[in-house]
Amino acid sequence: MSIKRFVPSAGLAIGTTTAIGIFMAAMIAAEFTPQEKREALGFDINPVEPDIEITIERTPPKLTQRVETPPPPPMIAREKTGKPAEKIASVTGAIPVFELPKIDNRVFEISVSDRDAQPLVRIAPIMPPKAQKSGHCNVRFDVSPEGAPFNINATYCSQKLFQAATVKSVQRWKYKPKIVKNRAVSRTGVESKISFRLTDERGQIIPE
Repeated sequence: MSIKRFVPSAGLAIGTTTAIGIFMAAMIAAEFTPQEKREALGFDINPVEPDIEITIERTPPKLTQRVETPPPPPMIAREKTGKPAEKIASVTGAIPVFELPKIDNRVFEISVSDRDAQPLVRIAPIMPPKAQKSGHCNVRFDVSPEGAPFNINATYCSQKLFQAATVKSVQRWKYKPKIVKNRAVSRTGVESKISFRLTDERGQIIPE
């Protein structure tokens, strides 16, 4: 069985080899025609550009025409004024003497009308970080003769966390003191309301 299979394969191989040999012999026998040489192409990596000559056209300036200055305008004749003939009048008589008013320092006094304590500076309170909504506090305090608040007491707060911020804010206030008979005196029982306004991301006030 193996010999029967080998014989056809050997015949096919011999035929193929013979055909290739004949084809190669024909190619060798054919005349060789050399191909034309191609031009060698080269590229410069850093080409040197030739200098460009800049030509400047120089036009000679035009000669300006000479301008003649016109003659001055004629002078108008004016009449000459003469010197005054009258003499300067002189003041006759002695200068009157005026007596200066006498001011008695013992009687002189600046009077200031009575007035109540008046606010000059009010520092806004600081919003507590833990606050989640707006609120207010009612505060009661006294004002010293120097205009400084003291005895500060937060009588009512919508939230307890606003109490400390209210007291610290009022401590920094400044008042004109109360005046009674030209003297600065203490003012008691001053009441005020301090509001805390908390806003959301859109800038709207969060109600109490």
